[in-house]
Amino acid sequence: MRKSLLPIVTLLLFSSASKANSSVDALADSIEPEVIKWRHHFHQHPELSNREYETAKYIEKYVRSLGLEVETGVASTGVVAILDTGKPGPVVALRADMDALPVPEENDLPWRSQVQGEYDGKTVPVMHACGHDTHMAMLMGAAKILTEMKGELTGKVKFIFQPAEEGAPPGEVGGAEVMVKEGVLKNPDVDVIFGLHISSNLDINKVSYKPGGAMAAVDPFKIVIHGEQAHGAYPWKSVDPIVTAAQMVMALQTIVSREIKLIDDAAVVTVGAIHGGNRSNIIPREVELVGTIRTLDKDARAHMYEAMERKVKGIAQSMGATADLTLPLDYSYPITFNDPDLTAQMLPTLQRTAGQENAVLAKAVTGAEDFSFFQEKVPGLFLWVGGKPLDVAEEDSPAHHTPDFYVDDAGMKLGVKLLTNLTLDYMNQGN
Repeated sequence: MRKSLLPIVTLLLFSSASKANSSVDALADSIEPEVIKWRHHFHQHPELSNREYETAKYIEKYVRSLGLEVETGVASTGVVAILDTGKPGPVVALRADMDALPVPEENDLPWRSQVQGEYDGKTVPVMHACGHDTHMAMLMGAAKILTEMKGELTGKVKFIFQPAEEGAPPGEVGGAEVMVKEGVLKNPDVDVIFGLHISSNLDINKVSYKPGGAMAAVDPFKIVIHGEQAHGAYPWKSVDPIVTAAQMVMALQTIVSREIKLIDDAAVVTVGAIHGGNRSNIIPREVELVGTIRTLDKDARAHMYEAMERKVKGIAQSMGATADLTLPLDYSYPITFNDPDLTAQMLPTLQRTAGQENAVLAKAVTGAEDFSFFQEKVPGLFLWVGGKPLDVAEEDSPAHHTPDFYVDDAGMKLGVKLLTNLTLDYMNQGN
């Protein structure tokens, strides 16, 4: 009887992965001081979306020193570097975002930001308040290791340093959507893309993942209600857009609470601002509402669009008013959707790299990520890497986008190893 070769092949693959993992561990240990240095530099010199000029130059100089093919000015300030092994194989893309936020830093760090920038015509403080400084440093670290291990790779690796993840300034476009339109996933054609985000609420040395819808689609909206102005003492002479707006805000909440099947996936409708009127005794002619929709399912997203139009028009008509709905308002991100097959394929890599007990299945979140534009075109996997110090309780960890946001340098080494091992394992599995 002919014996099966499967146990032998499995053993060889495991042995090969273990050997590569040891090499990656050693290299990650050796370059950790450099990764920390890069992170501190980026943190001390943050730049806003579509303004990452010096950041891009710093990255460009480094990836050129590795001997990589480099393209700059992608989607305004983006940098793309390619490692070509000269051997046939898949094209793996790795992505990091570059931009900071208009947030004043309140941390007492030697490398805290004291930078001022300009946003919407105003001078604002600038801070890496979402960890993009760590993302760039981790990807640079992975680029160094993968370049040193070039002989063990097949195909190509495309390192994507992306601007404007937080959204382009008013009147501009930017980010992943523009990168995709400019062909960042082409020439060479990308087979798969990996990305990660550091988390101030997840313990260092942990990685979390979520197959399917992991982060929500985001669709901002604006509603302008047109009524008839009158004296506040004679409301019967008006068509009151403020009362209409009040009814509309409450009715919009029933789309989620009564029309979306929430046992499948979460959804959110938030009205973030109301503008209308200027005196206590004048019923105004117009009221404007702006807000956001978040969905984790394509069907729920389509239902939201239909229901918003139905509610807005119906309530306005019932009050004798008219209303204009703009949806989406200025930008729109798809669902960050982790390809289920790819997630299952790479789960052993996560467990081997972080330790099985440290690879945590996460719940979906209603935050959004423009990494989703890459995932619309090619299979992608987006992960969360822990940045919370072990001596800080989760409830005490600072939130992202806040002045006291902080993540521990020690969390970056796992991110470097994950980006590297995901690339190595995907290439090896392809062969």
